[in-house]
Amino acid sequence: MNRFEGPGAKEARIRYLDGDFQVASPGSFVRCAVTGEMIPLDELKYWSVARQEAYVSAAVSLAREIESNPAIRRR
Repeated sequence: MNRFEGPGAKEARIRYLDGDFQVASPGSFVRCAVTGEMIPLDELKYWSVARQEAYVSAAVSLAREIESNPAIRRR
C-alpha cells in the first residue's frame, strides 16, 4: 500500500494561480487531468491556470496545450 491508499488518502481541491496554487480543500494529492494519475501535492509542478487543471509532467502539459490550441502546432 502506498501513501495515497487507505482511509487517510483524500484528493485535494486546488485553485491554480500563476506560479503558485491555493489549497481549497485539504488532501494529499490531485489527479492529472489527462492521465488520471495521482500527483502528490509536494510534487505538483505543472498546471493550467486558464483550465484549472493539473498535469503529471511537462510532456503531458504540452500535449494538452496543443490539443486545446491546435494553432500552436503550426509554430
